[in-house]
Amino acid sequence: MSGDVPSLGVARWVRRRWAQVRAGDDAGSAVVEFLGVALILLIPTVYLIITLSRVQAAAFAADGAARDAGRLIAQAESQEEGAAHAAYAVELAFADQGFEVDGEQALDVTCSGDPCLSPGSYIHLQVSTDVELPLVPEFLTEALATEVHVQGEAMAAVDDYRAGG
Repeated sequence: MSGDVPSLGVARWVRRRWAQVRAGDDAGSAVVEFLGVALILLIPTVYLIITLSRVQAAAFAADGAARDAGRLIAQAESQEEGAAHAAYAVELAFADQGFEVDGEQALDVTCSGDPCLSPGSYIHLQVSTDVELPLVPEFLTEALATEVHVQGEAMAAVDDYRAGG
């Protein structure tokens, strides 16, 4: 009968503990559980928001830069002058969004007419760059894609009544 005594004590403890759990007596563990779950969900959500904001800012800059560059080239006195102003406009559009981009490398200009600024011709502009994902450690750069390619396009018309070309 001496072998049954410890098992009776364990059975009483299990019954008391089960009664406490059913009564809701968790003794403050809900706060700890909430903080654990909140951190597990909050950190990836904040990272996703930051990353999507950076990519969207670059896409916004690329679209605006292509549109403004097209206007500048279409209204310029010469192709060279227009290209210089357009490259500067691309750099300025990306700088407004917090990016450092070389305007000449990011801008691609294609003309429908020859010469490019002949009256009635169209200019197709494409602005593209790569956006680095934020907070990616160096050791992951070789294993993962850490850049997103962003591109903006625009079409500008050269005025039909333009003098010169």
